[in-house]
Amino acid sequence: MPKKPQDSEVALAAPSIDPAEVEKFSRIAAEWWDPRGKFKPLHEINPLRLDFIREKTCAALGRDPSADRPLQGLRALDVGCGGGLIAEPIARLGARLTAIDASEANIKTARVHAGEVGLDIDYRVGSVEALIAAGEAPYELVTCLEVVEHVADPAAFVAACARLVAPGGLLVLSTINRTPKAFALAIIGAEYVLRLLPVGTHDYSKFLTPAELAEALRDPQIAVDPPVGMVLNPFLWRWSLSSDASVNYLLTARRAA
Repeated sequence: MPKKPQDSEVALAAPSIDPAEVEKFSRIAAEWWDPRGKFKPLHEINPLRLDFIREKTCAALGRDPSADRPLQGLRALDVGCGGGLIAEPIARLGARLTAIDASEANIKTARVHAGEVGLDIDYRVGSVEALIAAGEAPYELVTCLEVVEHVADPAAFVAACARLVAPGGLLVLSTINRTPKAFALAIIGAEYVLRLLPVGTHDYSKFLTPAELAEALRDPQIAVDPPVGMVLNPFLWRWSLSSDASVNYLLTARRAA
């Protein structure tokens, strides 16, 4: 059985890890579970992301999305889990969840919170490359949300995530498109005007278009779905799915059975 990576075994040279980004999020790790703090936008968008993951996973794997625990027994991996904002609800849906992050501070926060609410989640400090090197068995569901724009080599990172998807399994990604509209809303609006995020959270040059993300996943065994936008109604302050993927978007890819 492969040895479980230890906290001290994070390979900072891995394409999935940008040390500056790790340090940035480590400094505010204690705020992950404050719904009015620096991660407020993720708390607000979380129900929409979770509904999307549940529906897509159930459709791909022949499960009933209306069941109390539709992902019961499913082997799942959350990459770049932060403080566990999406990991915990996925675990509540019944998945046997492993969650990794390059920041030890983030993982400590996630472990403490999971313990407080009675959830058994296998949190690890590490990278997708380390899991592959350790011979980790593939997962039926791999999620990677709002992480791609923070890694050193997005194409290599996404390809590594895909390698951890089991035959018939699903990869769910979300990130920000590289468009003038995304620059105006996700950086100028969210960081400088509304102060929804700390200034410097995002680097426009690291945003990927859906075509670039799909290109990174190019593999004869992987089918990539069209992107689905996530749009905020500023009057109702409510997130919804949309055909407009010009700012925030979700992308799913399924490995052939």
